Amino acid sequence: MPQFAATVYLGLGANLGDRLANLRLALAHLQTLARLEDISSLYETEPQGVSDQPLFLNAVCRVTTGLEPQALLRFLKNLEQEIGRQPGGQKWGPRPIDLDILLYDDRVVDAPELTVPHPRLAERAFVLVPLCELAPELCHPLLGKTMKELLASVGEKGVRKIAPRAWEKGERSEGIADAEA
Repeated sequence: MPQFAATVYLGLGANLGDRLANLRLALAHLQTLARLEDISSLYETEPQGVSDQPLFLNAVCRVTTGLEPQALLRFLKNLEQEIGRQPGGQKWGPRPIDLDILLYDDRVVDAPELTVPHPRLAERAFVLVPLCELAPELCHPLLGKTMKELLASVGEKGVRKIAPRAWEKGERSEGIADAEA
């Protein structure tokens, strides 16, 4: 029986294929090595970096896991490939799934393959909006600001809520259906 010791916040995103199905599949597989504790509402967001691509579906989840950060990253990268993401694609380009470690307890990791907290966490409304839903008072371990304070500094432009919490349970809401049409 695995030990679930660390609290981890993960960012989930998808903008290719059946975006909703890809996110649900990722959450289902994630639960083989982590306990899903909470998940935000679902948001449709504008792409960052490369603007000529489809809109994203984004959410944030809180999990507990016994995996160390690098082992969790390897698991997430393998899961992305299982869902159809090709390694070495265009940076910030379109993808069927994107899984990012945003925060891992209050640990700081600075390794060639992994940086935690996520290096662009404080700049991205598409991560901060759903993260604030789960943990507005959570403090960024390097910046010393809460998620709510970070969100106030970047605003919510380009982030539109399309489904309330529990979207992952399989009920298709009208907003998600419209987004997938």
